[in-house]
Amino acid sequence: MGIRMRCETWDVRRARAVVLIAAAAGLLTRMLIAANMPGPADVRIFHGFAKAVVRYGPIRIYEQPLPGLPVYNHPPLAGWMLLGLNDLSELGIPFGTLIRSPASIADFFCALVVFEIMRRRGSVGLAVACGVGVALSPVLIATSGYHGNTDAVAITFALAAAHLLVDRKSPLAAGVSAALSISVKFIPVVVIPALFVVAVRAGRPVLIRFTAGFTALIALVWGPVLLAVPENLKENVLEYAGGSYRLWGIVRFADVLGLPRSFITFVQGEGHFLFVLVCVAAGVWLARLRPAQLPVVVGVTMGLLLLLSTASALQYLTWAAAGLFVVGFWEGAAYSCLLGVTAVLGYQGRSAVRWSETVLHFAEAGWFVLAVGLVSGIRKIIAAPPTLPAPSTAGRAAVMAPCASRPTGSTGSTVN
Repeated sequence: MGIRMRCETWDVRRARAVVLIAAAAGLLTRMLIAANMPGPADVRIFHGFAKAVVRYGPIRIYEQPLPGLPVYNHPPLAGWMLLGLNDLSELGIPFGTLIRSPASIADFFCALVVFEIMRRRGSVGLAVACGVGVALSPVLIATSGYHGNTDAVAITFALAAAHLLVDRKSPLAAGVSAALSISVKFIPVVVIPALFVVAVRAGRPVLIRFTAGFTALIALVWGPVLLAVPENLKENVLEYAGGSYRLWGIVRFADVLGLPRSFITFVQGEGHFLFVLVCVAAGVWLARLRPAQLPVVVGVTMGLLLLLSTASALQYLTWAAAGLFVVGFWEGAAYSCLLGVTAVLGYQGRSAVRWSETVLHFAEAGWFVLAVGLVSGIRKIIAAPPTLPAPSTAGRAAVMAPCASRPTGSTGSTVN
């Protein structure tokens, strides 16, 4: 029994080490890109935002007009991040490299989180493949290493929150992670109700700890801005609907099919909230149905938000990349490779929004790949058992074969 237990432990550790090495290689690749390539317009825009934050502060910036810059639509934690990055740039580190570091580092940790999520829901081999897939994902390398922004950071915190809540049984940390996810980029707000649904179903002690972690972080980060400039925060962040470009999904197809301009104006305006509500409702329904599959539910919900998005930007492709690897390897790989080509081609110019016809066609194909992946994810959630097996049990089939001929002790039993 002792020898088999050590073998299994060593194999899980080796698998984790493989993902760690791949994540480190992915991080190095991203940082080399960030250090040697200028990046899209967002790099310069964020530099402008950082200078504005230094001048006005991370709270009052929301009420400033910021001539020459787009609307400052980032949650409060992003302002403090920009303040710190600006201080580092004054030490001689190029800001263009710094602004792409948070997303690149987030991908490093996201690969490890995805591995831990998947080894509880499948074989260790599958978990390694999915973790490595996130680490070496072409679309994530492009959007994090070249583009930057904070989308990858938000997604990593959202997946970590689900993992901490249902896999690690750490509701306090899960609440903090959930709050961090929407404090750096507001898009994961669609998964917050699903997280609370699972916390409620887990019992009062879990709900109290999860709510305490979530509320404390929200009060710390959002409280000062809500007290000082609530209307500006509401207009810039909470009600932000994205740009008016017709480059992705429903709006793109409506344009191609020649649907009335009034329809496109509606879905890009007040109508986009309907799609957000659909995502929230889907996440809540799936979380109630299979609370043990909460990390997969989070991945599917974020993917659905991208599928139904009425705004378009290449960095938004980040929203579904890691989540589809939580659905399965082939779903994640197909999306990452196809949309990776889309992102690389789209980043050939200096602007991230002037997509060529080739890029648009790749994006159209990627939209359908995303739709297929989400259908697969929903089916897997529904088909999953109501509860998870004991930790690491699901991965033994993949790691016990090399140990079969070795002594197992008098009982031949295994240990969780």
